[in-house]
Amino acid sequence: MPCTHHLSEELRSRGFRMTPQRMAILRLLHDSPRHFSPVEIYAHVRQVVPGVTEATVYRTLEFLAENDIVMPSLQPDGHLVYEDASHAHHHMICRACGQELEVEHEMVQGLYNQLEAKTGFKINTSHLTFFGLCSNCQKSQS
Repeated sequence: MPCTHHLSEELRSRGFRMTPQRMAILRLLHDSPRHFSPVEIYAHVRQVVPGVTEATVYRTLEFLAENDIVMPSLQPDGHLVYEDASHAHHHMICRACGQELEVEHEMVQGLYNQLEAKTGFKINTSHLTFFGLCSNCQKSQS
């Protein structure tokens, strides 16, 4: 059963319907390991759903993010990109060359546990982006 079917059922169980633009966005984000800007998502969706407006795509992305179906991620240049939220992970991004590494959530789970224990907060998001310098850029700056 495709992931988009599961997500469609999940949205329906919450009282929402699966629109063509929601389905097009989910398929794009689920089928690709990369992140997409809203402009790139719009370019794809308008190919699949003729007549869709850019505003509809932005509202749909906001709706899907509010419902934990997609995850916005901040890039070093300050722009947002979106990805499938079904895989809990984080990012390390090099400020010099833009190289991006994916960090499995299990690697930072201890930090989450410590923060919750010390602050009393229940963390309900699972996405961090760390910025720094990759090993190659560190070497070139030495």
